[in-house]
Amino acid sequence: MKAINLTEVLLYYDGVQVFAGRDAIGGHYVGVGIGPGIVTNRYMVTGADPELLRQFRGGRLDLRTLLLAAPAGEWFITVAKGGGDNLYLEPQPLPVAAADCLPGPNFTLEDGPIDDWALQQARERGNVVFEFSVEPPEAVTHRLRANTLGNILIRVQTVIKHAYASAVRDLPAGERGRYPADGYLLDVVAPAAPGSFRVLLEAANQPISQFFGADLTAGLQRLDAVFRSADAPEQAPELLKPYRGPLAAAYLNLIRYLAEKETGLNYSWAEPTAVAAQYGGISEATARKLAATLADFNPRRASRHYP
Repeated sequence: MKAINLTEVLLYYDGVQVFAGRDAIGGHYVGVGIGPGIVTNRYMVTGADPELLRQFRGGRLDLRTLLLAAPAGEWFITVAKGGGDNLYLEPQPLPVAAADCLPGPNFTLEDGPIDDWALQQARERGNVVFEFSVEPPEAVTHRLRANTLGNILIRVQTVIKHAYASAVRDLPAGERGRYPADGYLLDVVAPAAPGSFRVLLEAANQPISQFFGADLTAGLQRLDAVFRSADAPEQAPELLKPYRGPLAAAYLNLIRYLAEKETGLNYSWAEPTAVAAQYGGISEATARKLAATLADFNPRRASRHYP
């Protein structure tokens, strides 16, 4: 009987709902929970073309279409027993198009997979960390062009720089003095984590104490606020009005570049004393939509934050 390993949770809601897996020779699979209720240990599984799986992860392809593209129409049932065991696939006699457990149309992923790697790294390093992952088309062949990575790194650091400056400007005058001018700086400490194009960065300035987070935290909180425009692209011009100026301009520059390179960007960050990491980002499909929505948006027009 064919067996696969679960390699990535793509959707979690009171249990694993959608996952990606690999077999012993590197073949790609996708599984979706079936059965009564939300919590299940039975999954419908099909083989998955790597490029179509990338498009699904980026929000461009719906789950039903991905499953229907199964090689030779083959599909399987598996039962997850927990404990990290292999998932054994039971072949089904009918083609996948005739399966009565197919999900409905138009279900797409809006966010990337979530884990607590950032929190783990923050605690180990005793510092604020920020990590992000991207998946442009060339990632299907386990590559990422150096020029693409370099340009994304520059744009991410620029957005964080202006998010930090914006957050500091909004503080009471008496509190601004403890925030250094270079408090936004990040150092790359893991340029490509094993098995992914995930980049780990660490605050260049160390925290003042174990109980007082690095100055960068205020800027990353402002970064989260700006990225919330990805949750409602049609409202993005209104949501970005308070951040007009260098921050909105840098953010828009990053979004346009992601759309051009056909990739989303998912990130998380944490400080050593946090209970959980903070997450944000944008799918490829949303980046394209947001770039189009903001085509006529003037990010540098003055506002009350940028007199």
